[in-house]
Amino acid sequence: MNPFERMVKRYQTLPKVDVTQGRSIAFSRSITRRLMELIDANSHGNVHGGVIMRMVDEAAAIVAIKHSQNPTVVTARVERFDFLAPAFIGDVVSVHCEMRYVGRTSMEVGVEVMAEDVITGEVRHIASSYVIYVALGANRKPTPVPPLVPANDEENAIIEQARIRRIRMQKIDEEAKQAKEIKD
Repeated sequence: MNPFERMVKRYQTLPKVDVTQGRSIAFSRSITRRLMELIDANSHGNVHGGVIMRMVDEAAAIVAIKHSQNPTVVTARVERFDFLAPAFIGDVVSVHCEMRYVGRTSMEVGVEVMAEDVITGEVRHIASSYVIYVALGANRKPTPVPPLVPANDEENAIIEQARIRRIRMQKIDEEAKQAKEIKD
């Protein structure tokens, strides 16, 4: 059986997910690490931004898959992606991801990217991002996901900040849409 057939067979009959059973931020939190090699960098030894972005998308998708218990999540939007400092060949890049906000079918994952010089032990915060995923059902249409419920006061504060940010972004999107309609 080829790998694609195995994958299709594995996910043909998924367990029913109880979308009324909330999950905490800690439930799906994840860290992905990788050593940066020559193939990841430009001629100056800096890791390409696209390499970091791919790592972020893959790592954040793990959080969305785990939270939703659905193998079919798609990147709907990258809310922001801020590069703060470079990573270099030989650094270990760590992508720290956690769920920040959950709507009916969408999930916002907060991401911090760190680079560690394994010889000196220096750790640098090199990037941050918010990535929005949508869970898809068997019909390839958005499907409901479990709610995000705070396990403690710290998680409650994170969720509230994300809710406020989401409202602000929806307002900005609506204003941009209206401006475009006026322009057209």
